[in-house]
Amino acid sequence: MLNISGLQEGVVLDHIQAGKSLDIYYNLGLDKLDCQVAIIKNARSNKMGRKDIIKVDGNIETLDLNVLGYIDHNITVNIIHDNKIVEKKSLKLPQKITNVIRCKNPRCITSIEQELPHIFYLADEATETYRCMYCEEKYGKKKH
Repeated sequence: MLNISGLQEGVVLDHIQAGKSLDIYYNLGLDKLDCQVAIIKNARSNKMGRKDIIKVDGNIETLDLNVLGYIDHNITVNIIHDNKIVEKKSLKLPQKITNVIRCKNPRCITSIEQELPHIFYLADEATETYRCMYCEEKYGKKKH
C-alpha cells in the first residue's frame, strides 16, 4: 500500500473523480506554484469505487475554488493546520467563471481580441450549462 505522509499546513482535495486530478492540477495552476503537490490516482474508495486525491503543502490562498466547483462540485476541500483538518469546504457550481472554458464561436469577440478574458455565466444549474458573456454561446459539461 502506498503511504503519503500527512500535511503540516495545506489542503487536501478529496473525492475527485478518478482520472480528473491532472485536469485539476493544471486548471488550478498548481504547476506554477512553488510548493509540494502529491497526486494520488485511482485510490480505493468505498463511496466512489476509485477516486483521485491531491495534497498541496503550503499556503493555498491563491487557489481559485470556483475552478474546482466548475470541474466537479462534489470534490471535498479539507483545510489542514497543524496536521489537523480544521475546515471542510463544500463546493457548488460557480455563477461566473473566467478563463476556464474557451469560447469556440468563431464570431465571438474573444476570437478576435486575444487578450479578452473568456467569461462565462451559469445559465442553467440543473443541466450545468454556461453561456459566454459576449456571444451567449452555450457550453455544457459534455461540450468542452
